[in-house]
Amino acid sequence: MKNRCGKNDKRRIKMKAFILILGLLVTVVPNYIQASTEKPVSPRPNILLIIVDDLGYGELGCQGNPQIPTPNIDAIAKNGIRFTSGYVSAPNCSPSRAGLLTGKYQTRFGYENNPIGAKNDDPGYGLPTDQKTMAEILHNTGYTTAMIGKWHLGGTAKFHPMRRGFDEFLGFLHEGHSYAYPTWKGVTSMLRRLSLPDGSKGRWTNGNTVYYTSMGYNEPPYDANNPILRGSQPVEESSYLTEAFANEAISFIDRKKDQPFFLEVAFNSVHSPMQAKNEDLAGLSGIEDIQRKIFAGMLINMDRGIGRIIQKLRDSGLEDNTIIVFISDNGGPTRELTSSNLPLRGEKGNLYEGGIRIPFMIQWKGHIPSGKIYENPVISLDILPTVAVAAGAEFPQDIDGVNLLPYIKGEKTGQPHQSLYWRQNGLTAFREGNWKIFSHKFNGQQPEWELYNLAEDLGENNNLIKKNPDKFNELFPKWKELNGKMMEPLFK
Repeated sequence: MKNRCGKNDKRRIKMKAFILILGLLVTVVPNYIQASTEKPVSPRPNILLIIVDDLGYGELGCQGNPQIPTPNIDAIAKNGIRFTSGYVSAPNCSPSRAGLLTGKYQTRFGYENNPIGAKNDDPGYGLPTDQKTMAEILHNTGYTTAMIGKWHLGGTAKFHPMRRGFDEFLGFLHEGHSYAYPTWKGVTSMLRRLSLPDGSKGRWTNGNTVYYTSMGYNEPPYDANNPILRGSQPVEESSYLTEAFANEAISFIDRKKDQPFFLEVAFNSVHSPMQAKNEDLAGLSGIEDIQRKIFAGMLINMDRGIGRIIQKLRDSGLEDNTIIVFISDNGGPTRELTSSNLPLRGEKGNLYEGGIRIPFMIQWKGHIPSGKIYENPVISLDILPTVAVAAGAEFPQDIDGVNLLPYIKGEKTGQPHQSLYWRQNGLTAFREGNWKIFSHKFNGQQPEWELYNLAEDLGENNNLIKKNPDKFNELFPKWKELNGKMMEPLFK
């Protein structure tokens, strides 16, 4: 028998369905409207990347130096994670920055060496344009981006920061720049010379200018063909350069505080030329050596600028939702600047720990622990995936960096990296666990290798290559396999 419904029954069924749907809309729609019109509970974090230049491992208060006060940088460590085994991927400026901004060993794409002087204007010298930068990745997911300070990844048009993912740029394109003209009042300069005015060697002082000959060469002409640029246009900068960069960062935050931003502040301090404001030298009467005093004044000024930038975040209600990364681009050049890498051996330009292990810390209040030390080895390549994951941004899968968030939150145990690798112009190093092999002449006819146990010999004073050949023979094939995957240098 067919089941039939009358017209009235059909009307009643339709009416009940309509009432049911209407009830659901009354319940659901107000919540939907509320969620779409109010700010998200957890908006995407802002990212402040602070890169400082030539700052040695042992120069900050939080790294154990009581001589020079650095309270604002120390506060980043106090409010976040400090990596005691934090590395960069190269022992000098340009290749280190190439690795940091791409998340890859820069030797994978041939960016092995460090262009200086006129080489910065060579059309072939620069971060290859087929490599995606952190700025491009974040920009393409909706972030507004700015680069302030030292670029050093190509001085010609195709390598310009605003063609590599940055909306704004204020800074310079080469490896260094004066902070103030030597004749400025209120600034003391210490400049390298091959010979003093009377033809002798040593130090010579004339007013606020000191010449010294111990390095055996002249101060490079950093400002030649290397103006301060806003976008691509030269500008006159009347402020001490470190302060000018801090001012620009504060302006950017003020203008962009209502949208997620990525701000890279790449101070050229404490890179040469050595120039400090006299007001920053005034409180350093306990430091007698003028070279060390100028270095300290430069560091104090930069620390104050970093404090002003973070205070702007705080005043704008943004600090808790900003990932702050602080890192030096390589170890300190001790002879040139006095920048100390203690207790490590070596300095900028070599692959002992003092050239590549650097001050490195991350703060993200409420999301990662505060005041903690993380001892497992990490590297600057990890910054890109870490901030990209936090921002919800897709990034290339062929990178060498690792997202550090689960490790520093305690969600993952073990070491982020099984091994770490370095190579530059005949130097190479490889670390696995606490063991490190190092060579001055890996591609020479008679390679010289060294072996160190960093857990027992952080200063790399005890070469174990003869006492423990089995360990070297275990590590060398792993280095060789990885080294075989790297490109030949694009330029010398």
